[in-house]
Amino acid sequence: MTELSRRIEKYEHELAQARELVSIDDADMAAEAESEVERLSAALEQMELDLKPLLVPHDPLDDRPAIIEIRAGTGGDEAALFAADLYRMYTRFIERHGGWRIEMISHSDGTLGGIKEVVFKVLGDGAFGAMRWESGVHRVQRVPATEAAGRIHTSAATVAVLPEAEEVDVSIDEKDLRVDVYRASGPGGQGVNTTDSAVRITHIPTGIVVSQQDQRSQIQNKAKAMEVLRSRILDHRLSQIQSDRARMRKTQVGTGDRSAKIRTYNFPQSRVTDHRINLTMHDVSRVIDGDIAKLIDALRVADTEEKLSSDSSVA
Repeated sequence: MTELSRRIEKYEHELAQARELVSIDDADMAAEAESEVERLSAALEQMELDLKPLLVPHDPLDDRPAIIEIRAGTGGDEAALFAADLYRMYTRFIERHGGWRIEMISHSDGTLGGIKEVVFKVLGDGAFGAMRWESGVHRVQRVPATEAAGRIHTSAATVAVLPEAEEVDVSIDEKDLRVDVYRASGPGGQGVNTTDSAVRITHIPTGIVVSQQDQRSQIQNKAKAMEVLRSRILDHRLSQIQSDRARMRKTQVGTGDRSAKIRTYNFPQSRVTDHRINLTMHDVSRVIDGDIAKLIDALRVADTEEKLSSDSSVA
């Protein structure tokens, strides 16, 4: 940050000198100075953008792996298909991000090749810090494949992004848990439907329920369920803190409000709109194919600016 501050100071000094030369009588030198003013102004603007995140204290949770849960919402078969599209969008984005990888936790198929629910972990440096902005309700407007009349339908899917919780983050008392075992259903390996291997864990104080049946044994399913449960409890606590802070903020960028409609994907107009920052992109096919870096970067900048604004207003 010190080096960047020095560079900003140097460029500001050079910009002031260039501006003085713009109005001189020598036309060639004035034109050259004007070009230099444009170059230095653009460079300064970028450096100031780079500086802003450094002024906000780093959240250590940003370095954690992220647990992402996608669920089909309102809209029946089309909602399940949209949930599958969102899963594909994120997997494409993650595959293109060097050093990141996906670990599947649970997967429940919907109808017509859609997804009812999928939970997976993203491992890699800064995974939660980048993916955290995707939490909320995603809405799609398009003509479903099942619609013979060509009418546009509106469907939704919910996304929750949780920081992976470690045991030191969340202390869980066994007496606060109710553990139920039952027979797994659906496709699986040999023996998946012949033993009570599926596990449902209820955290009584918060009412949070986690079910897991994708692993081959009850022990493995319980371990996976506890991993998700710890992350949901940590997220529940963080959401309460963020909601209190959000009362002083202008938008819902980082409030932890999982029920807020955050983004609309309009296929007929090839438009994607993030409602938290009023950002619209006109290439829905590229976005749904995983090109979401611009959206994530814009949300990160907006959140940084809000934090800086909140800090200065308190001061």
